[in-house]
Amino acid sequence: MKDPLLDAELFERARAVRDNAHAPYSRFPVGAAIRTEDGRVFVGANVENAAFPEGWCAETSAIGAMIAAGTDAASRRIAAVTVVADRVDGGIVCTPCGGCRQRLREFSTASTVIECRDPAGAGSAFGIADLLPSGFTIESQF
Repeated sequence: MKDPLLDAELFERARAVRDNAHAPYSRFPVGAAIRTEDGRVFVGANVENAAFPEGWCAETSAIGAMIAAGTDAASRRIAAVTVVADRVDGGIVCTPCGGCRQRLREFSTASTVIECRDPAGAGSAFGIADLLPSGFTIESQF
């Protein structure tokens, strides 16, 4: 499915930060931009190291930037995310890995939108429940 861009600013920010990725092993740069419910935007790029596959994903980097900014719990809710990467496996849009899906779920609500785009802007939008049905929540841990 190819949805129109829902958040052009997030797309541009994710596409731009993708150029800063450190991906010498996979040669697969990824950029991510998160908009919190209070309107702030945080970006991240994937960072690999010689102990591949250790490193962190673009989504994880963006979440880390959000937390490191000192946002309070009320402003740590993610309203939207855009991930920009090349297509994989013969043209499939690249979606967040399983670990990032759970990390995104930690700070998302049922209305959080995750856009997965290629550098030209084509791709799809998903709800967090579409990407991670029955994901863990803090409420489910107790």
